[in-house]
Amino acid sequence: MKKVKALILKTAGINCDYETQTAFELCGAAADVVHVNSLVEKKDKIFEYDILAFPGGFSYGDDIASGKILANEIKNKLGDKVKKFSLSGKPVIGICNGFQVLVKMGLLPDPELFEQISTLSYNDSDKFECRWTYLKTEKKVRNESSCIWTKNLPDVITLPVAHGEGKFISVNDKLLEELNKNNQIVFRYSTKDGKIPKYPLTPNGSVEQIAGICNTKGNVFGLMPHPERHVLALQHPAREGFDGEHGWGKIIFQNAVDFVK
Repeated sequence: MKKVKALILKTAGINCDYETQTAFELCGAAADVVHVNSLVEKKDKIFEYDILAFPGGFSYGDDIASGKILANEIKNKLGDKVKKFSLSGKPVIGICNGFQVLVKMGLLPDPELFEQISTLSYNDSDKFECRWTYLKTEKKVRNESSCIWTKNLPDVITLPVAHGEGKFISVNDKLLEELNKNNQIVFRYSTKDGKIPKYPLTPNGSVEQIAGICNTKGNVFGLMPHPERHVLALQHPAREGFDGEHGWGKIIFQNAVDFVK
């Protein structure tokens, strides 16, 4: 059987590309780190891959706003290709800066609309927040998440965050209602026992403690916490994980690889 192929898109300022590559490879995929300029030169190269990942970092130094320049660049130069890839049902993930890129180009929460209707803004603390957080997994349909990336996760997991602009804001209350109704809210910041947290466990002040969302199909997923930084239990200060060896992040990447298979 041919290996599942993952494309990790990078540009100046991205610094989590190799961690993301390692996470996919740990799950049995063949993963390539590809510079955005290379993809612009050969736009159809994207369709040689089964999974598309926008990793974390500080693309273009987060000038103007986090992820905004890269979002504009991708939408203007690769927009039709990225949209087609997403609508085909193939897995797409945006992590931290990658999440900011997805919402600011409009691929989330609705790739068909492909317009920005939400954002990730400055943390309420007005400073960079870097710590481990607890995440409550939303399970509203058949006791399972609608997101293909988060199948078989327990009610609460832990992943680290590292961002200065992670506050999720929707354009209006109607959109927020739709996200809840359509089971598009994937993760919420929580306490260890799944209750509503206070700062610093809610690191940015996101509306309704939102830490990650997906599209209605569940194949396009964006989150502020870093799953690639917890694929091994030893990456956690207390060596926490799900099997004594691996961290919760591995399940997220494994779900996408298995979905393609």
